[in-house]
Amino acid sequence: MPLTAQDGLPGLEYPHQDGRPTITDQFRAFDAEHPRIYRALEQLVEERLAAGAERVGMKALFEALRWRWPEGAKGLNNSYTALYARRLLAVHPEWASVIEVRRRRSP
Repeated sequence: MPLTAQDGLPGLEYPHQDGRPTITDQFRAFDAEHPRIYRALEQLVEERLAAGAERVGMKALFEALRWRWPEGAKGLNNSYTALYARRLLAVHPEWASVIEVRRRRSP
């Protein structure tokens, strides 16, 4: 499910700067074009929790995806980790104690 401006997720409301797409804009385009990335991240979190993990790191999940899909994860920018974490938490608020998010500093 791609994010839209109507989703109202905290930290995702940044204006364009100098006419260039923000990282949030880039993320939204990538997410819309690659919906299986979100689904795979969701599945990885579920797998880690089922294995007894108490914390799940998004960067580790990104690397796991790159390992599993060397060609299929092209374009998966590390700058998207915070945005995917927020998207996962918007859908799965019960994971708030497992996935840490911090205040965003960049658009």
